[in-house]
Amino acid sequence: MKLAWITDPHLNVAGVQQAMRLMAEVRQMNAGALVVSGDIGEAPDLEGWLELMAMQAGCPVYFVLGNHDFYHDSVAEVRAVASVLSQKFPNLCWLGEGNVIRLTDRTALIGHDGWGDARHGNAMLSRVMLADFHCIEDLMHLSKDVLITKLQSLGDEAAEVMERALRRAIREGYEEIKVLTHVPPFREACWHEGEQSDDEWAPYFSCKAVGDMLERVMGEHPECRVHVLCGHTHSGGEAQVMSNVRVTTGAAEYRKPVVQAPLWCL
Repeated sequence: MKLAWITDPHLNVAGVQQAMRLMAEVRQMNAGALVVSGDIGEAPDLEGWLELMAMQAGCPVYFVLGNHDFYHDSVAEVRAVASVLSQKFPNLCWLGEGNVIRLTDRTALIGHDGWGDARHGNAMLSRVMLADFHCIEDLMHLSKDVLITKLQSLGDEAAEVMERALRRAIREGYEEIKVLTHVPPFREACWHEGEQSDDEWAPYFSCKAVGDMLERVMGEHPECRVHVLCGHTHSGGEAQVMSNVRVTTGAAEYRKPVVQAPLWCL
């Protein structure tokens, strides 16, 4: 089975013409499914972009949300929109509720939005101030220590939801599990212009809680393989974290969204 993958398209910046071009490329690929690893748009226009993908992709669309998707609203409200739209369109599915999707007899898909959980690098000393902290209701007007606690709780939530889905997929006998998330779960996969993010940026561009969970669970199950698909950093790269855990971080550029190289399932 062939998968089409898009990450960080920022369609609110790219515009409708670029969005339609992307969907035409997906149809031309004859992909069995489209997976989208977040930063689709921003909260006020997210619903419209998801509806466009559902109607134009020509295949099932599985997606997670990125930090930009929550801009100008709250995490709970945006996730509620994603959940409702997943019920409205039969070929559209937000993976943040612990779904296990059968892609083939041997390959399953799971996912969660993930979050930069302030555990890699040095969040307390970092001078980085993301727009997230001014544009997402849950993160606004927080002191540094409270902000870090909130980010860690969001990372923990992602790890808990994903662990349940991962263990279920393993119990159901899948040999390979594609893991779709927005934020790289390992520092080794947190790329910026060919280098790993430094201590200033790593706290907000990697989700250690999810990475720790993947290492623990997959260490218990060497017979299974995980392939993580993520974005967020806008710089592409590959990381073989364990013998059975591989991470592909997709590259992206504002105003020039692309379909990544096709992926194949067992």
